[in-house]
Amino acid sequence: MNNAITILIDGLTYASWLFIVSLGLTLVFGVLKILNIAHGSFYALGAYAAASFVGWVSVLKVSPPLTVLLMLVTLFVAALAVAALVAPLTERGLLRFFYGRDEVLLVLVTYAMFLILEDVTKLIWGANPYYVSEPYAMFGNIEIGTQIYVGYDFMLVGLAVLIGLAVWWGLNRTRLGKLVLVVIHSEEVASSMGINVSRIYMLTFTVGIFLAAVGGAFTAPMISVQPGVSVGVIIVSFAVVIIGGLGSIEGAAIGALIVGLARAFAVHVVPSAELFSIYIVMAVVLVFRPEGLFQRIQARKI
Repeated sequence: MNNAITILIDGLTYASWLFIVSLGLTLVFGVLKILNIAHGSFYALGAYAAASFVGWVSVLKVSPPLTVLLMLVTLFVAALAVAALVAPLTERGLLRFFYGRDEVLLVLVTYAMFLILEDVTKLIWGANPYYVSEPYAMFGNIEIGTQIYVGYDFMLVGLAVLIGLAVWWGLNRTRLGKLVLVVIHSEEVASSMGINVSRIYMLTFTVGIFLAAVGGAFTAPMISVQPGVSVGVIIVSFAVVIIGGLGSIEGAAIGALIVGLARAFAVHVVPSAELFSIYIVMAVVLVFRPEGLFQRIQARKI
């Protein structure tokens, strides 16, 4: 029983940050039709920025409740800073010149961005790992049965649920979200209705980068932030959106859960299968649903 609970909690924890990152990836694909290889680099930038920002504010002396709030705000501010700085440079300065071109070319362009950003992170932060454990220790421990779990993991699960609901509400219950949905279904119709498609592209890409950076910022306290962290993230994120269906929010959520639980099961039951357990699940899904669990071949939707 304890082992089953441990697998469930570990799977949900892993799925939570992975869902946040994959949500940004599938959102950008749904609107801009770009399979963004550089998405993992935005995750890494968020992690590095969080490590730097937490290091700067950790010297401040405030009461314990305010310290927790300050650390959470710091992580969000780090992600927001990455999105505000990187989005205009990449979308306006590079990607906009390739819209409407061959999709393979766009993949190559984002791969070039990935290589450039990998070197940029090394130039700014160096090659040594960063450790930022202060936020991770502030939420204490939670005892379930005979096992003790870190409270930060449960906070991360709640954050993923909150972000998922916020994105869904923004797309389906706000005027701006309705405009985004119009652009998704038909750019030509959107333009004929007077919608500024270029502005929608910029907004969506900024939100996508922000989500990737949030995923990186909130997992930074759980990992060693070092060069190469983006590679594993983008590979697993692609597995999630392929399982769930490219361009689907529901698919990103279900795909992240499947990947997280499959990995947790492998870690605790069959450790030797951890490295390829995710890809086995992906292969099984693609055999029966080549377009993913939630995507329809006829139309791309979110």
